[in-house]
Amino acid sequence: MAKTEVILVKPISGLGGESDQVQVAAGYARNYLIPEGLAIPVTAANKRQLEVLKARKVARESRELNAANELAGSLSKLLLSLQVRTGEDGRLFGSVTAANISTELKQQFDVDVDRRKIHLESPIKTLGEHLVDLRLHGEITAQLRVKIDSINQAATEEAAAEPAEKTSEA
Repeated sequence: MAKTEVILVKPISGLGGESDQVQVAAGYARNYLIPEGLAIPVTAANKRQLEVLKARKVARESRELNAANELAGSLSKLLLSLQVRTGEDGRLFGSVTAANISTELKQQFDVDVDRRKIHLESPIKTLGEHLVDLRLHGEITAQLRVKIDSINQAATEEAAAEPAEKTSEA
């Protein structure tokens, strides 16, 4: 099978990152990578463009690292509160997963954290406060405090408080 060398313009999973010079099958380069604008053929002129791509890659990685540092600092100060259904004995129906935490972060604090960056050794199945590891960047991690409360307890407390309020109004 004929191989050809191309310079990647955009990162492609399993192949390489932006500005990488890789060797791929000629048909893959000719029929997909080059027409889609994902790669350019290796020529003298394109090698000069490679320097521009490398500079852009360094700048992008620097921005991502700074953004991850700022996000880690702000997330470590937050307390995320989740309300879940529990049985009468205080046990959760189901569990709290990384997807639940990601959704609640977006709703409560308008912070987008991909669920794959939230590391749980196992889903949370107990009430109380838990520390959750976040892997925001290659070398940047943070810990988020997550407090799990019961919806049933809140509803029971409100129901108990209502008759007391009604008797004081009368």
